[in-house]
Amino acid sequence: MLRPRWVMNMVNELYNKAILTLAGNIERSGRLTDPDATVFLDSPLCGSRITVDIKMQDDKVTDYAAEVKACALGQAASAIMAKHVIGQTRPQLREVAEAMRAMLKNHAKPPAGEWCELEVLQPVADYKARHGSVMLPFEAVLKAVDEIAAKRAAADPIDG
Repeated sequence: MLRPRWVMNMVNELYNKAILTLAGNIERSGRLTDPDATVFLDSPLCGSRITVDIKMQDDKVTDYAAEVKACALGQAASAIMAKHVIGQTRPQLREVAEAMRAMLKNHAKPPAGEWCELEVLQPVADYKARHGSVMLPFEAVLKAVDEIAAKRAAADPIDG
């Protein structure tokens, strides 16, 4: 079956070797036994799903695991998240999520520093239907750390 040229261009651009390598090597797969928060999110447009477990001490992520059912792009984003999430604070995670969203929606520069590997996902900016899958791990992690912060604030309203 012959595919239109635009389909082949998209496949070659999006599903390149770097993305496929990341997608096939997700660290921290599975579940934590006693997480501080668990978040399940899905992307209705593409069907990608993620369940994230997070543990935090003070304001830093100390443990992380995820079950990912997504296309190679969502898996690649999840693999990069798993590599870098430990030791991150809520503000740092929010910053990288905002940078990713800007990269996808506004063709902004990719995140820098230890997150620079996210540059591999830059071609996704041209394929809006794939944005949800790529953003899923970022949104799930932010939701989890926000839930942890809310629980802690409720338990200690004077300090929260």
